[in-house]
Amino acid sequence: MKKRNKISVITLGCSKNTVDSERLMNQLKLNHIELTKNLEEADALIINTCGFIEAAKEESINTILEAAELKKEGKIKKVVVIGCLSERYAKELRNEIPEVDSFFGTEAYESVLREFGGNLKYELIGERLLTTPKHYAYLKISEGCDHPCSFCAIPLMRGKHKSRQMEDLVKEAQFLSSKGVKELILIGQDTTDYGKDLYGKRNIAELVNKLSLIDGIEWIRIMYAYPSHFPEDLIETISSNPKVCKYIDLPLQHISDNVLKSMRRGITKKRTIELINKLRNKIPDLTLRTTFIVGYPEETEKDFEELCDFVQDIKFERFGVFTYSMEENTASYKLGDTIPSEIKEERKAILMEIQKEISLNKNRELIGRALKVIIDDKENEFYIARTQRDAPEVDGEVYIQKNKNHIQVGKFYSAEIYDCNEYDLFGKLK
Repeated sequence: MKKRNKISVITLGCSKNTVDSERLMNQLKLNHIELTKNLEEADALIINTCGFIEAAKEESINTILEAAELKKEGKIKKVVVIGCLSERYAKELRNEIPEVDSFFGTEAYESVLREFGGNLKYELIGERLLTTPKHYAYLKISEGCDHPCSFCAIPLMRGKHKSRQMEDLVKEAQFLSSKGVKELILIGQDTTDYGKDLYGKRNIAELVNKLSLIDGIEWIRIMYAYPSHFPEDLIETISSNPKVCKYIDLPLQHISDNVLKSMRRGITKKRTIELINKLRNKIPDLTLRTTFIVGYPEETEKDFEELCDFVQDIKFERFGVFTYSMEENTASYKLGDTIPSEIKEERKAILMEIQKEISLNKNRELIGRALKVIIDDKENEFYIARTQRDAPEVDGEVYIQKNKNHIQVGKFYSAEIYDCNEYDLFGKLK
């Protein structure tokens, strides 16, 4: 077969984009197309973009412009742009950046492969070339979203909710396990909606239980769990299945009823608190992660104070804050961007300061405990590890001093916690 030029794939945005890039890279490899991580060796670039909020769009556009400049200088021959930003703004991008050879949307594997003279191996679509450390991987169980959240552009880019067949997911998880994956991180725009379109009911609990039967998989972590219809049987599964991390990512976005209504979240403050209490009562030692948006157009000072009080009262174990980004063609776009950016940033800083103290106190409670950890990496004089309380990239870490030579990345150990800071722990192996 004629030797093709080397391709480098740049992935921007969330873990869902990571999965898309991993699938595409494996398909390129199956077509005997050479990949390289080194941009200086690449003849062509594929940029998998994010178009979720303004900061992500800016990063994607800047990356495309840098690639276009490399092409102008003759350092690369071809630039292909894929993903969410391309799905949403392909026409505008073609007009503004003509140096790009082709624009494709999300999951356009067949079109991209054809661009490089390859063809899609349909029967191997579940196989991936992992870009994460080999001991954990993201498992995208669905695509798109049916929720009408006023601020969110995901349905514009990813379409309506589409669950993947359970047998295909089990097969993919078996493939990942065969490659050394020990932790599966379940992702989707809304993981709690899994199955409703295929099976007439939300049956993520059944999926999780089937995945837990796979040899080699020791941790299953659930991300992006929408709060308004959390399945009862999933609570039981998280509580009772020893392979399921006692960890839930529950993006709440706000707590004021006025803001929740305008955001079209389909839940009230009262129901949110009832859900949190139920989860904590039924799942011992639960780690709750959430995210909030500050600076939404109809968020008053009173609404923000209510959010601060809520965060102080509930004391989430893990926490993130975004400032509101006005997105065209969303329901909230007509409300304008009424809150100045400096006030948004101030509110974000206030919330994070509240959370810093909460996180420090919760970490202090772990001092003296022995926790199961997985070693992710080594850095200077430390091994970098995580407990089941921590998702990679977004949560804290456990720093373990390199005083034993037999420690291996990707293996589980028991670590005794002896110190902490606001977000990270320090441990020694037992």
